Amino acid sequence: MSADGSTIQARNGLNVSFEFFPPKTEAMEETLWESISRLEPLSPNFVSVTYGAGGSTRDRTHRTVRRIVRETGIRPAAHLTCVSATRDEIDDVIRDYWSAGIRHIVALRGDPPDGIGEAYTPHPGGYANAAELAAGIRKIGDFEISVGCYPEKHPESRDFDYDIDLLKQKIDNGATRAITQFFFEPDVYFRFRERAERAGITIPIVPGIMLQANFNGLKRMAGLCGASLPAWLHEAYDGLDEDAGTRKLVTAHVAAKLCSKLQAGGVDNFHFYTLNRAELALSTCQLLGVKAEQREAVGVA
Repeated sequence: MSADGSTIQARNGLNVSFEFFPPKTEAMEETLWESISRLEPLSPNFVSVTYGAGGSTRDRTHRTVRRIVRETGIRPAAHLTCVSATRDEIDDVIRDYWSAGIRHIVALRGDPPDGIGEAYTPHPGGYANAAELAAGIRKIGDFEISVGCYPEKHPESRDFDYDIDLLKQKIDNGATRAITQFFFEPDVYFRFRERAERAGITIPIVPGIMLQANFNGLKRMAGLCGASLPAWLHEAYDGLDEDAGTRKLVTAHVAAKLCSKLQAGGVDNFHFYTLNRAELALSTCQLLGVKAEQREAVGVA
């Protein structure tokens, strides 16, 4: 049973992808590669590797995606932002990715170098936003280009129309997929998808599903990106501050229930924010019927 009392129906036939962040220490690197190894049998569409705030992990991101190309059969997607670099510097990174065999980039504006909450100012001589960055990537190579979108509106946007117009610019400049910020109510996604469709947007809009079992951490993240946390979610984690095991069970169940409702509305692609931990992604996929052997049987890749 889910936190609101309804039942999850296990389904396969889904396509999944996973997001990781580059490791900061040897121990974190070991955890990351263990997670990648455990998730590879699910045949994800791709795995993406993020930048830190202000582009602070750029070099580690590059090393990680190159290693994924060399040592796994997974298609990596490298995050790339406009922060703290000129166009020439970013273009060199794009060319390096192409030379390394990477064909998928997640193009994002990025957070201000001084941290989220500060006013964003484009780098002198740099790309101003993700729409410009997508155009720059497209000029250099025939990359698959994913971009971000905010189903509850970007915190800096004046209204949804502005968000939709910016997404259209990204698509006009070469974006082939949009991945949403995390959310917890399916209607949030469906309303955004409807707005996009009315605006003539036809590229896939893939729900981003958060797998954060630390509810205090989740609240901080939600506050920074403008995601709402419904009352029933607060109740689901209530009293579990010292019970990490139960929080993980709740997290996987909430994520699977959300995916199940989204699939009932015609969604069959999901992008999981793993926080470099495989167990919650595996648990969620198990609840949805996404298993290595089942995916092979139905030919899903």
